[in-house]
Amino acid sequence: MARKTEETKVAGVRITSPDRVLYPGQGVTKRELAEYYVAVKDRVLPHLRGRPLTLVRCPAGQEKECFYQRRAGESTPHTVGRVQVPVDGEMAEYLVADNIRALLSLVQMGVLELHTWGARRDRLDRPDRMIYDLDPDTGLGWDAVVSAAFELRERVAALGLTAFVKTTGGKGLHVVVPLARRHTWDEVHDFSRALSEAMVRDAPDRFLAKASKQAREGKIFIDWLRNAWSASAVAAYSTRSREGAPVSTPVTWDELKAGLHPLDFTVRTVPARLAAQTEDPWAGYEAARGRLTRKMLDGLGA
Repeated sequence: MARKTEETKVAGVRITSPDRVLYPGQGVTKRELAEYYVAVKDRVLPHLRGRPLTLVRCPAGQEKECFYQRRAGESTPHTVGRVQVPVDGEMAEYLVADNIRALLSLVQMGVLELHTWGARRDRLDRPDRMIYDLDPDTGLGWDAVVSAAFELRERVAALGLTAFVKTTGGKGLHVVVPLARRHTWDEVHDFSRALSEAMVRDAPDRFLAKASKQAREGKIFIDWLRNAWSASAVAAYSTRSREGAPVSTPVTWDELKAGLHPLDFTVRTVPARLAAQTEDPWAGYEAARGRLTRKMLDGLGA
């Protein structure tokens, strides 16, 4: 029997046990995961740079034991960046991935999910996005989630803001509103809650804005709780620690209307998708940064 390769280098970063299978159902190896991030680096890194990370580490693979990590440890490679974050009156050293070497070092650590804060290291007190996670009850179909996303987009547009959409690598969608860095966490938190609650008031049979399993049946939870200090959401182009090696993938609203299926976006399909694109699905994201106002909040009945 041929001996498996014990280590290799990808983009100059040492990857040990490159033949270890991380997604058994697809046979995706550690080497392949590293090569995936090299292939999508120009798209994923802008969503990671400067943002504190919450990592899901699965060193033995997707079907084995996984755990969360935020803080740098003694064994964390120095190629992974650090940022000082105030926690309970003290400064904690959180992790950031500013370049491909840092990202591949996280792959080496067995990271299968990259979740980011809604703010960057130079202004941790000023979020630059508002994000809604549309999380459906298990009995609801994909069409219901898509319909909810378009309704949320229309409400955001009516306020003079612009919304972008991406798959989550699961059964839901993320609707993301880019913001100018002028608001506090409390302001963004209160605004996102008010918009969610307005949707619930208008359609209580379809939506809820509280994380209640008992009240979830037949409804979509509009999760606005990620718009808070230290909360995080899975990054665009991050893999998920789920069967199928799915990837959280930005899409256009036209693609969403045309009936795409979120589980079509995987480690093996996304690089080819990007290579075939003539334009980023989120083109115009930076230019679309908006501001929240008291008038907008009053209009939501808050």
